[in-house]
Amino acid sequence: MTSLLDNIKDNADLLEQMSKVMVTKTVKKGTLLQKKYDENSKVYFVKKGCLRSYTIDDKEKEHIFMFAPEGWIISDIESQVNNAPTELYIDAIEDSEIEIMPRGNADELFFAKEMVDNIGISRLMKRISVLQRRVIMLMSATALQRYNDFLEMYPNIVQRVPQKMIASYLGITPEALSKIRGQLAKPKK
Repeated sequence: MTSLLDNIKDNADLLEQMSKVMVTKTVKKGTLLQKKYDENSKVYFVKKGCLRSYTIDDKEKEHIFMFAPEGWIISDIESQVNNAPTELYIDAIEDSEIEIMPRGNADELFFAKEMVDNIGISRLMKRISVLQRRVIMLMSATALQRYNDFLEMYPNIVQRVPQKMIASYLGITPEALSKIRGQLAKPKK
């Protein structure tokens, strides 16, 4: 998908309205797009590159919530839905080309009939299923099972994301992830 707006190209009025508020931007690796407690959250569609969302706890430990490679949408959903300050940081982990939609305009786009018909509901349902599976995995799966699930969920970014970020996403240390990778690399007897 080249643009999120491609899904509403048959609705000229909505396309014109969304084109006025949506901005395409190229950002460098490491660019912080949103920080915790921002009052003006945004929705980001990744055309090229990879973003991540995360939080930092009281002990300054980073916890990655999600990765967003090409074709994914990333935002602080709670902030969007409740019109509240953000809880998540969002940054670029690769040089990226993104489309940015300000708070308040997301509802208009995502609930437009064309978006619902084309990708809105299916993307939303996929994201909900991913989150449900992730919560269950974090509660009950071994680190090896969580890593295998990560490989299945994000097959195209495992070589693009630093090991410490993958470990953070899995809720384990980089050393534990290294051991798991070592176990998987050993030939099976």
